[in-house]
Amino acid sequence: MLAIFSSMKILVLTSSRADYGIYRPLLLKLHRHAHFDLQLIVFGTHLSHFHGYTITQIYTDGLPVAHRVSTLLLDDDAAALSTAMGLTTTKFSQVWALEQGRDSLVLALGDRYEMFAAVSAAVPFNIPIAHLHGGETTLGAIDNVFRHAISVMSRYHFTATQAYANKVAQLIGTSEGVYNVGALSLDNLQLLNLLNHKAFYQKYDINLQNPSILITFHPETVGFEQNEGYVKELIAALQDLSANYQLIITMPNADTLGTMIRKRLNAFIKRTTTAYGIESFGTLGYFSCMQHCSFLLGNTSSGIIEAASFAKYVINIGERQRGRACGNNVLQVPIRKNEILKAVQVIEKSAPLTKHNMYWRQNVADQIVNVLNDLRDKL
Repeated sequence: MLAIFSSMKILVLTSSRADYGIYRPLLLKLHRHAHFDLQLIVFGTHLSHFHGYTITQIYTDGLPVAHRVSTLLLDDDAAALSTAMGLTTTKFSQVWALEQGRDSLVLALGDRYEMFAAVSAAVPFNIPIAHLHGGETTLGAIDNVFRHAISVMSRYHFTATQAYANKVAQLIGTSEGVYNVGALSLDNLQLLNLLNHKAFYQKYDINLQNPSILITFHPETVGFEQNEGYVKELIAALQDLSANYQLIITMPNADTLGTMIRKRLNAFIKRTTTAYGIESFGTLGYFSCMQHCSFLLGNTSSGIIEAASFAKYVINIGERQRGRACGNNVLQVPIRKNEILKAVQVIEKSAPLTKHNMYWRQNVADQIVNVLNDLRDKL
């Protein structure tokens, strides 16, 4: 006699290109799995043409979207972000009212303010949340507060290292429901056929056979008043580096004063023949660029988590990622022109790296799917 399996509805909160790129290996497996009914809830910068309208990558991947929730405001000062949090909470109260009682599990990733707002709106409905990438520390960003709060509001946890699993257990008061699986985004390296130099040039009109720096600089949201000075120092360093390197600059997140940084970077790109601005590469383009670039510069978590798998040095500037565990490929530098240029000189004189990543585990998506499958009859 054949067993009859009931499917579990999995609702996935995705608000940006960044979290989608991390989720992607898991989403593709869940979508193909007979025991899961995968549905995405898309909000935040995914729906913003100003930020590249990255929901198109979700549709290209053929994944089902259950809800589109517009939550962004035009401004990005502290008051606007606070208001956007309230708007997101209000709109998600309607989403969760529709989903209540449907035996769903919600996946939430990371630490963004809009992710916090969406999850907090689910608490009164007693909808179970599974949190990815909890337990981490980033003292230079307000995201640190939201990440820990999401962990406390969640029932299940998938962490990137054992130290982070221990932190989550400390936060919630138990190790039950906490699973140390590794960094999910690294599964992309097994799934993607990265672009070679020729294919990358054909797609983006950038010749990566020339020495290139991949640059991403997000606002520092703790002490955000200093961002104007920070971007001035960064651009001064980039001006000097442009004589010897191509500068491939991806645009910042929708954080406090992100628009100011974006305008300054775009003005620099327009007057610099060796600088290129990219709103969003998507997962394939970004990892392909990382593979071929000389090194990374900025303050993005991808420099901490993914770059080591490509044996790339990273100049991590400022405080945004301070507290996050990193490998010996990462040089920690203040946001000052001279310090950045000194770090470049160190890299230029350093021996090539071997591929070793403290965040890597084999088949992370499969581990998470197996746990979710075990949970189907417990919800």
